[in-house]
Amino acid sequence: MAEGRGSTLVHLLVVVLSLVAFGFAIAAERRRSVGTMYKAEGTNETYCSYSSDVATGYGVGAFLFLLSGESLLMGVTRCMCFGRPLTPGGNRAWSIIYFLSSWVTFLVAEACLLAGATKNAYHTKYRGMIYAQNFSCEALRKGVFIAGAVFIVATMILNVYYYIYFAKATTTPVSHKANRVSSSVGMAGYV
Repeated sequence: MAEGRGSTLVHLLVVVLSLVAFGFAIAAERRRSVGTMYKAEGTNETYCSYSSDVATGYGVGAFLFLLSGESLLMGVTRCMCFGRPLTPGGNRAWSIIYFLSSWVTFLVAEACLLAGATKNAYHTKYRGMIYAQNFSCEALRKGVFIAGAVFIVATMILNVYYYIYFAKATTTPVSHKANRVSSSVGMAGYV
């Protein structure tokens, strides 16, 4: 880590993995399953026919790419808990702030992606004619994957800043204070 900037390769990998996760989240939103209600003529039962289920795969892909980016960064920085201590000062404070903020946005993004993928995979198959008047085809609400995508971008930005300040806080030398043997106040000792 030269000049307290951190490894360019780590920056690049975190950004690329986050952007791929963002792309998968956008693709998942565009390819959400949509149900169409049909009525079987012979049995008088209603059922739903769904479009492709590819959004679930895209959602899981976004989940995994974001998880791998976060795991890479936490592995390199040793989750800020292990390894060399951070130098006291502003860089350490910003590093802690960005660390906590990135974890919050990461957890929200992962929750949105996982919930979207799970809900998109759930489909109503058949219902009898008793429930025909209340029958609706379950579908994922618009915007769940978009919310995940927004939090993916926020996580990416916070991760980049966290790594920058972490690198500065670990490469900055510790300033040593002068150790004084005697007090300069001039108080006489009591005997």
